[in-house]
Amino acid sequence: MSDEDKRRPLTKLAQAGRKPEWTGMPGQPGAIVSPPVWRASTILYDDVAHLRKAAGSSTHERLFYGRKGTPTAWSLADALTEMEPGAEGTMLFPSGVAAIACALMAVLKPGDRLLMADSAYDPTRNFCEQTLRGFGIETIYYDPQAVSLDVYLKDGPVRALFLESPGSLTFEVQDIPALTGWAKANGIVTLMDNTWATPLYFPALTHGVDISILACTKYIVGHSDVMMGSATATAQWFGRLRQTAYLFGQMVSPDDAWLAARGLRTLGVRLAQHRDSALAVARWLKDQPGVARVLHPALPDCPGHALWQRDFSGSTGLFGIVLEGGDEAARAALIDGLQHFGVGYSWGGFESLALPVDPARYRSATRWEAEGPVVRLHIGLEDPTDLIADLDAGLTRFRALRDGGRA
Repeated sequence: MSDEDKRRPLTKLAQAGRKPEWTGMPGQPGAIVSPPVWRASTILYDDVAHLRKAAGSSTHERLFYGRKGTPTAWSLADALTEMEPGAEGTMLFPSGVAAIACALMAVLKPGDRLLMADSAYDPTRNFCEQTLRGFGIETIYYDPQAVSLDVYLKDGPVRALFLESPGSLTFEVQDIPALTGWAKANGIVTLMDNTWATPLYFPALTHGVDISILACTKYIVGHSDVMMGSATATAQWFGRLRQTAYLFGQMVSPDDAWLAARGLRTLGVRLAQHRDSALAVARWLKDQPGVARVLHPALPDCPGHALWQRDFSGSTGLFGIVLEGGDEAARAALIDGLQHFGVGYSWGGFESLALPVDPARYRSATRWEAEGPVVRLHIGLEDPTDLIADLDAGLTRFRALRDGGRA
């Protein structure tokens, strides 16, 4: 094992993606710390012979045409690859949904069958129903807490298994090693949306996943100002992933790649703060009147907690609460009056967010039943004491309207 292989994750975050050819100039001493922004469309060649030679060889991490990237994007991709032990390479995409879609298209063909976790991200389901179905690819939804999926093999072979752990809205933790082991035994490729934990807290490929997907928009960027996705694959699948991305013309702007790389450097300290603050808020919420359940994998009574404890090295800032009774108006009263939480989609930035979610609308293999409406919270980098006070006032409004009073 090389010294580089022995580096711990936080050291990799600081050092990864900084190859000398991207941070220095030939013939000149010294190097800059961060690879700069390389903007390019056309690449010029010395002559026709050099152009022909470039076109006939690998263009991976080589200047060829702007659509194949520049060192700014290659640096970020290289850093993300280093965060996933066992990875061959990473491709970048203009959004997390684009990364999911392209990764699925890289492994599926007409006539294939795909197993999809019933707790998956809503846009992932939409892609399956509205696009894959049109290509003659069947999507079968399964209970995310199942360990053996043999029942689905009775109707024919399965090509791919898609995992998301924890689930986007309901936060069930899947037994990833068991499911990837089952998949490998049956010749099935596995893909995982690993946005919640990131490779820092859950290196997916070391748990048997073939392609690990991130909505980099969230924790990698961390500042709510860039849309981006990534897919990191083993040697077996990276070539096909890369070729599919090239054929679909998928790329990211160098300016966005530079901002994402900048965010990546502070991922460790940011996630630690998100983790600690979210746990403080979640533990407080657990004992509050009006809260039926807290959906946080690090809490002992959350579905899959034992699996989270076994496989994950940390938790992050996103979790949910199930309210005790009440209706849409009572839930809105809680959210609308919050002073320190924004109301909006996405998560992973420095700001806290509160979002009304309705998991039952996005289930087909399992039923979602709850004591009341659900609110998804993202705990940002504000002081958790302020956030708790804000939620305390919000729950007071919720209970007042639920119980027949005025918020």
